[in-house]
Formats: sequence, structure tokens, C-alpha cells
Amino acid sequence: MKTKSCRISLVTKLCISHMLFTLATSSVSAAAESFRGSQILKDCPTCPEVVVIPPGSFLMGSNAINQMRGGIPRQEGPERSVSISYAFGVGRYEVTNEEFAIFVNETGHEPANQCGVGMDKPMISAVTFRGPLFGRSPQPREPVVCVSWNDATSYTAWLSAMTGKRYRLLTEAEWEYAAKGGTKTKWPWGTQDEQACDYENTFDLDSQSALPAGSKLSWEPLSCRDGHGMIAPVGSYKPNAFGLYDMLGNVWEWVQDCSLELYPAAPVDGTAVEVSGRCELRAVRGGSWYTRQDRHRPTFRGRDPEPKAGHHFGFRIARDVV
Repeated sequence: MKTKSCRISLVTKLCISHMLFTLATSSVSAAAESFRGSQILKDCPTCPEVVVIPPGSFLMGSNAINQMRGGIPRQEGPERSVSISYAFGVGRYEVTNEEFAIFVNETGHEPANQCGVGMDKPMISAVTFRGPLFGRSPQPREPVVCVSWNDATSYTAWLSAMTGKRYRLLTEAEWEYAAKGGTKTKWPWGTQDEQACDYENTFDLDSQSALPAGSKLSWEPLSCRDGHGMIAPVGSYKPNAFGLYDMLGNVWEWVQDCSLELYPAAPVDGTAVEVSGRCELRAVRGGSWYTRQDRHRPTFRGRDPEPKAGHHFGFRIARDVV
């Protein structure tokens, strides 16, 4: 690896710091390949499978500013170096309908009973995670949707109590690190948008055709076909370098952090951003089958209220391994 020489000065310290970070991040991809699926945990017959992810450093966020509905800008940064010094478990797949139903049936938990179905549509009180969605019933191996952040954290608390292991939601930093899988390109698979149809369930030509009348979207579909018009069963596409499926697309994933307009200066160790008092908006990541492709980038930051439930909102679990 060629690097520019540094003079003995304050610049030297900055240069060395940059070199160390470059070495750390360049090693993540190799670590991802060697770690891929090497340790998968399953704490009970009905528990989600968990892939152990290695420690590493990466550059989180980007300098992009996105124009949202109403012309409101959405920042993806500022960029910051994050070092995760611990291994941690990540759900191999998004939590499924059958997994979430077991939790509800065994605990009597009352999940969100109002779900937004369709863009800019009012909440529909008759729709829960059991459906129907766009005239169809959710299938057991499809990711659960119409669940709020509160439902997701209740599910992880139940898993923790049942297994004696600490389950939780991913932090925003852990999610982005896991989604990138050690890569530095625009997408975990490279630079070509249309390759998304091999790796994720996105808003493509199949999705555009499948939407019922009155539900058409204003943005253009990706010019490829992923084989599913709406939600796809988990694991339908190629995994990333860490052996994780559907990190991008299929459904948005709730994560732990309280989402602030700009990333704060700390933490940069993989832990979650929290605030004192009430959190207005929680982070969601990854995009969905219903979402325009530029919202699927690993650095894009979704943010929504804790009680919100929608037809394209689900979650993935994390598990402490030490």
C-alpha cells in the first residue's frame, strides 16, 4: 500500500492517524470474508438465527443531503470514524411473521393495532401484523411488518427473558457496519444500481406491476426484476460478506438510536445515541420493497416516531455475545 510521506510535525500525527484508520478499515473486508457464516447461534428452537460479526472500524455516514417530501433536507452525516471493539450477534434474517406471532401468542402482547398501508394513506385500524396487506395475507417466512419500535423492543426483551441472553435492537452504527460488510463502495455488492435485484427486494419493475390501482408511486422503479412484487420471504436473495440477508430492501428495520438531525460527536464506539427525556424519532434503516432505490444506501438515515407502524416497517435483532 502506497502512502504519502509525512513531515515531523502535527501533520505527522494526523497522517499516522489516517494511516491507522485506513489499515483498520481495509482489514474489515478480509475479516468479513473469513467470518462469513462461521458462527451462527440459535438459543432455542423458535429463536431467530444470529450471525456473530467481528470487531472492526469503518467510516459511518456520508456528506450527502437528501431532499425529502416537502423539500425538507435530510442529512447523512457528518461522516465519522467508528471503531467497534467487540464481536456482536446480528439476526441472520429479519424477524418473521411466525417468530413474532409466537411471541404475541405466548405473552399476550398487544402489538400496534393501526398500520399505515400505502404512501400518504391514513392509518388503518383494522390492519395489524396479521394483515391483510394490499389484499393478501402475510406469509410465515416473510418479515413481520406493521410493528412499531415499541413492539420490536418488547420482542427482544421477551427473547432475553426466555433465553437468559441479552437480545436487543442493533445500534445505528452496528447496523451500518453490518450492512456494508467491510465494503467501501456505494453498495455492498459494488457500484451498479441494477445489481440490487440479485441482493435485495427493492422497488423494481415487478413491484410496480404488482401494486394495485390507487397505490402507484411517483418515483421510477429500478430497471431490473427481483422476482417479487411485494414482500419476499427472508433469505430470498444473495447474502452480504458477513452472511446476512436482506440488510437492504424488503422492509425498513427499526434500530435502537434516538435519531438526531446531525450525528453528534459521540459515541463513536458502536453504542447507541440516546437522549435524556422523550425521544421524538427513532432510527430506521435499509429501505424496503416499496422504497425508491436511493433510500436503500447503507448510509441513508430514516427516522420515525416510536409508535409508528407501517406496511413496510419491520426489524432485525441483535444479541450480545460476551
